[in-house]
Amino acid sequence: MKDIYKLIQSDYYRYKGRNGNFIQIVFYLLFSSNSGFKYCFWLRLLNKKNLLFPLALLMHRHLGIKYCIDIPRNTKIGYGLYLGHGKCIIINGGTTIGNNVNLSQFLNIGTNQGTPATIGDNVYIGPHVCIVEDVHIGDNSTIGAGAVVVKDVPCDSTVAGVPAKILSYNNPGRFIGNRFSLK
Repeated sequence: MKDIYKLIQSDYYRYKGRNGNFIQIVFYLLFSSNSGFKYCFWLRLLNKKNLLFPLALLMHRHLGIKYCIDIPRNTKIGYGLYLGHGKCIIINGGTTIGNNVNLSQFLNIGTNQGTPATIGDNVYIGPHVCIVEDVHIGDNSTIGAGAVVVKDVPCDSTVAGVPAKILSYNNPGRFIGNRFSLK
C-alpha cells in the first residue's frame, strides 16, 4: 500500500505543486473539481488488491464514463501523471507511460497490431493528439496539438503536424510544470 500512496502523492504534487499529507490529499479529492486528479487517484488504487479495491473499481468506472476517460488498470504508469483537462482520453492497456507525463484532452493512444506506444519521462502531449502503433516517445519531448505520431520521437525534441515531424530541439518539455522527484 506504501507504493500506491507514493504514486498518489506524486500525482498530487503534479497538480498542486507541493507535497501533501494524507489529509490534504483526501481533502483535495473530495472538494476539488479537478476530474483528472480524481480519476488518477482511483486508477492508482486499482494497481493492487486492497481494502479499497471494490470502491476503486466502481469509482474508476463511474469517472471513466462521466469524463470519457479509458485508461485500463493494467497500463504501466510512472510517478507524477497529470491529466490536463481530464476529458476524452483513450489509452491502450499495453501502453507504458513514464514519470512526469502530461496528457491533454482528446488524446488517443492505440494500436491495431497489439504493439502499443512507449512514452518516456517528462513528456508533454498536447490536445487532440493520436499516437498510433509501436512508437517510442523519447524523454523530455513535447508533442504539439493535433499531431498524429506514427514514428518514433527522439529525446529532447518538439514534434507537431500530420504526420508528426520534428520542429525543434530547443526548449523541449517546457510545458511540463511541476516535476515530481523521488529524491
